[in-house]
Amino acid sequence: MATTDRRAEPASAASAAMEGNGPHHDVRLATVAVSFAVLQLCYAVAHMDLGWDESVYLSQVDPRNPAAFFSAPRSRGISFLVAPVIALTPSVPVLRVTLVLLSSLALFAAFRVWEPLLGKGRVALAALLFAGLWITVLYGPEAMPNLWLALAAVAAVGWFLRARRDAPGPRRARTGLAVALAAAALLRAPDAVWLALPLLAACAGLRAWRTPGTTAAVLGGLAAGGAQWAVEAYTRFGGIGRRLALSSDTEGGMGAHLGAGLRASYRTLNGPQLCRPCRIAGPSITHSLWWLLLPVLIAAACALALRARHRQPEAAAATLLPVVCALALAAPYLLLLDYAAPRFLLPVYALLALPVAALAVHAVRASGAAGGRRARLGTVALLCAVLAAHLAVQTEELRVNTADARDTTVRYRRAANELGRLGVTAPCLVTGPRAQPIAYEAGCASAQTMGNNLSHTTDDIVRTATRIPTALLYDTRHPYLPPYARRWHSHPLPGTDWLAYVP
Repeated sequence: MATTDRRAEPASAASAAMEGNGPHHDVRLATVAVSFAVLQLCYAVAHMDLGWDESVYLSQVDPRNPAAFFSAPRSRGISFLVAPVIALTPSVPVLRVTLVLLSSLALFAAFRVWEPLLGKGRVALAALLFAGLWITVLYGPEAMPNLWLALAAVAAVGWFLRARRDAPGPRRARTGLAVALAAAALLRAPDAVWLALPLLAACAGLRAWRTPGTTAAVLGGLAAGGAQWAVEAYTRFGGIGRRLALSSDTEGGMGAHLGAGLRASYRTLNGPQLCRPCRIAGPSITHSLWWLLLPVLIAAACALALRARHRQPEAAAATLLPVVCALALAAPYLLLLDYAAPRFLLPVYALLALPVAALAVHAVRASGAAGGRRARLGTVALLCAVLAAHLAVQTEELRVNTADARDTTVRYRRAANELGRLGVTAPCLVTGPRAQPIAYEAGCASAQTMGNNLSHTTDDIVRTATRIPTALLYDTRHPYLPPYARRWHSHPLPGTDWLAYVP
């Protein structure tokens, strides 16, 4: 980092904010966390009904409803997180507000780990960059694992950097590292392994972290968090290898889809929330420029870190390790899948926000050292204008995607209400496309005879239909009606494109 002389000292509140040396730096991260909560309450919580994946995760711990089929790629961490709320109340608004508060607190806690490494100003700016993304705000109040994995990754890498041999309080840092990695493994076990690989490589290759305690913290955290996933692999799927193979099949066959995942991720940058297969056009350049510039900014941050690695090895590590971990977490989604969802890259964005924030502060300091107070103020003004434009774009995308999510979940609720009027009430069974979210809304069990959530045979459905109320959902855009339902009665589900076939 460039040093500054007396002429380059902060001359305004904006400059002090960018530097992180101003009088209000103690509350900046807290202000970002509170603003994150307010944004969620104003935008995302308006989408009150439950999405598809949410219904699966919630059904695992809901004492009032049957559990939906839990496929091999999923992990149960998010179900454990929401279990106390679901045990107390079925209210979705209560769940949303609880998750708003928890996600805002987790954002504060995860980024605060980095304050001794980067300084309070840089950390607050990094948290703002991440919390300002539409996908971060949308998933804050949702019972989905990706945002929580992102925050666990930020905390884990920060604690790892603070666990170096000569750091004060390495035992506390190693405990934090183990807890953060355990949380990541509970939330998404395979992703936690990808996150841990660069940390283990650093333990092996860098003297500052080549200690038994740090290595044990990484491996112990993975083992503690992944134990439930591994036990379930043997009890339900026939072993870890078999579960990974089934996960690959569910994901459409993970393999060398070089370029396909990257193209799909770019196309879904501003939605939809799932693109499979992904044959849509990409976003406009004005709404995707930040994503296209991100590799350039990261390359610049890494170049500066490498240049200063001998003079400031700890600062260089605080830039390079988040980048390496982000690349490791991005690899399976960009290289091994042929479809995309914006939430997949949330951990990547969270980690990359840290070096981008550090680069912005470096630009302010370097301009002040080179051109004095006026150059510094000009750089701060330019960066603030760019940040404001970026946040404006993200707010617009948040509005559009929130409305889209709300429309989808409203249709689920309408379909469930109509099934109730048709006499499909608990105990009951719903099958066919979108059976899982609609069945959960209706208080029914769900079953699939084909596709990624295959859980029952046709004979199972026919036998069940003789005992309890059963409905087959039929999508008019995909006209395949199973033979067993061709003598059932069809009923339109108002407000949707679907029909319900009932014996």
